[in-house]
Amino acid sequence: MTVGTPVTLGEIAAYLDDLLHTSEIPDYRGAMNGVQVEHIGPVTRCAVAVDASSRTIQGAIEQGANLLIVHHGLFWAGAQPIRGHVYERVRRLIAHDIAVYASHLPLDLHPSVGNNVLLATELGLTPASGFGRFESIEVGVKGTCDLPTAVLVQRCEQVSRREGGQLVAVGLTPERRTTRWAVCTGAGASSETLREAKAAQVDTLIVGEGPHHTAIEAEELGIAVLYVGHYASETFGVRALGAEIERAFGIPWSFIAAPTGL
Repeated sequence: MTVGTPVTLGEIAAYLDDLLHTSEIPDYRGAMNGVQVEHIGPVTRCAVAVDASSRTIQGAIEQGANLLIVHHGLFWAGAQPIRGHVYERVRRLIAHDIAVYASHLPLDLHPSVGNNVLLATELGLTPASGFGRFESIEVGVKGTCDLPTAVLVQRCEQVSRREGGQLVAVGLTPERRTTRWAVCTGAGASSETLREAKAAQVDTLIVGEGPHHTAIEAEELGIAVLYVGHYASETFGVRALGAEIERAFGIPWSFIAAPTGL
């Protein structure tokens, strides 16, 4: 496509759906992957963000974007009355003619623009296979290395702090080394992922967040868990999509930071 040629939302959505294999990947009920809000006319500027929130919608307005690409879309709570803050989000999107495209698990697991692959790469780790089973797919990645776990903790802390999070680490011991690791971004710590990690002889699990009980289970299983932060672990994929849209269509993009601290 010639740079400068008007590009429609439909063209970008079709490109992303194909890239991310959107129709083939199962997801949680509220994810609603793909176009969530339409608009009129060509896409002139793209904004990307982790969440479709009042803050990121305002950011898109301020940056003059008429397409907002997010990891977490508008409908996580299921059907709701269009009133209060829900109405205000929708009203502002329509008033400013901003489309919304969301991609949850398809973006998490993608082999080149996915959150898990990109976080692993950011930490200096090379994925070898999948991890984190959900229905018919593996959301995360795993691999091997030979590093002092303290070095991995430092790298995770740098990422977490840069992206507005705060690292929490459990199961650490002096002189500990990481030889088998797994990454599962977002709400990646669960009893299921811990059991999967134990079965795969993973000694270090890197996640966004998890329930309190996972910290207790991890220590008892002998697994170190590094909780980078849900938000902090999932800024990578949407940035990669912004860059991909600019490469494919010549449309400028920007990232809207709206960390939750979680």
